[in-house]
Amino acid sequence: TPAGQLLRRYWQPAALAEELPEGGAPLPIRLLGEDLVLFRTEGDRAQVPGDRGDDRARSTQHSGLSTTYGLLGLHCSHRGADLSYGRLEDGGLRCIYHGWLYDIRGRCLEQPGEPASSTFHEKIQHRAYPCVEAGGLILAYLGPGEAPLLPAYEFLTAPPEKHFVSKVFQECNYLQGNEGNIDPVHHSFLHLRFGDDEDSRFNWYGNDRNPIIEAEETDFGVRVYAVRRIDDGRNYVKITNFIYPNLSAITGDADGYGVNWHVPIDDTHHWKYNLTFRRTQPLNGRFRQAAPAATEQPLPRYYPVRNQGNRYLQDREEMVDRTFAGLAMDFQGQDGCVTEGAGPIQDRTQEHFGSTDIGIMTARKALIRAIRQVEAGNEAPHVVRDSSANRFPEIGARKDVVPAGVDWHTYWHDLIAEPVAAAH
Repeated sequence: TPAGQLLRRYWQPAALAEELPEGGAPLPIRLLGEDLVLFRTEGDRAQVPGDRGDDRARSTQHSGLSTTYGLLGLHCSHRGADLSYGRLEDGGLRCIYHGWLYDIRGRCLEQPGEPASSTFHEKIQHRAYPCVEAGGLILAYLGPGEAPLLPAYEFLTAPPEKHFVSKVFQECNYLQGNEGNIDPVHHSFLHLRFGDDEDSRFNWYGNDRNPIIEAEETDFGVRVYAVRRIDDGRNYVKITNFIYPNLSAITGDADGYGVNWHVPIDDTHHWKYNLTFRRTQPLNGRFRQAAPAATEQPLPRYYPVRNQGNRYLQDREEMVDRTFAGLAMDFQGQDGCVTEGAGPIQDRTQEHFGSTDIGIMTARKALIRAIRQVEAGNEAPHVVRDSSANRFPEIGARKDVVPAGVDWHTYWHDLIAEPVAAAH
């Protein structure tokens, strides 16, 4: 599809690195509507000597070893057997049905049932995509031609003790989830809790439910400003960024920010990857324990307990004096309720946009232009091919209390210089 062709021009998360530990079984996945198998093979055996094929495989350093990930079509090119049951051996993935062996580039290296003199295996090119590991993710490039550079986002390059990543299953189209990230007004309702201290951001969301919202296009996507009045002398400013084509920087400060990356499984389901990093301070133990609990489900299932089947465990008594939505302070459950509640694919012909939806409007227009750009045979926006330009200090998210007279469009420029210098 046109939007699918745009998404395929970028590196996309295929899985969490923790889902494929050393010695782990091949992992069947569905990504952008394709059934695939992700596997891991270590050491030099993964690099086939004398290879002059399409260099679509990538390696990264992990635990001191050269670790290569392979991403192949799920069904064997011979008789369609499921390769996720295959054997990890001889530098590749061997089908258990008839022993066909595939390398990470999709070449068939062996067909042990064929005559010794047979060259039939050389005629087989199985579907294969390149992978890299970064920021606790295994990312894949499913597009045509040479893969672009992996963007050197801070949340992908931070050391392990300064970043955290998890994911949660969402039963709706990816765009519904991502558009919630650039909708500042919903914080004053969906995520509101009662009884907070007067000088707290949760109280500010409740006291000013009609913030000033502005959006501006950037070379990487769209920046959204939401400005809430605290009192005569102060404003609470929150800045979020939509980043091409399906992720958003959602909340942060001078020492780091969080990201929601919405990756289509198919048209009506997606994975929401949650990434957080700090520039100078390690993430504390309490955060690392609390973050997985946002899904209320032990790893490695990544499916939320709050779901449509149990009406998200909404507590109507809680709505009286504790939370606006009656969904505890489970941000994942709250977001899931409203984005999945719009249907598997939201019927946008039935929407009635208000003035505060300017961020979503701007992002949709930018996405449509990007789709047309790819359809015309041009490079997609924010695709990185120049290593000297692979640095993004203006991508991020902020929430700050600023004097009322300060221009919220520009104040953050001065604030990013010192943290970025420290991080690099």
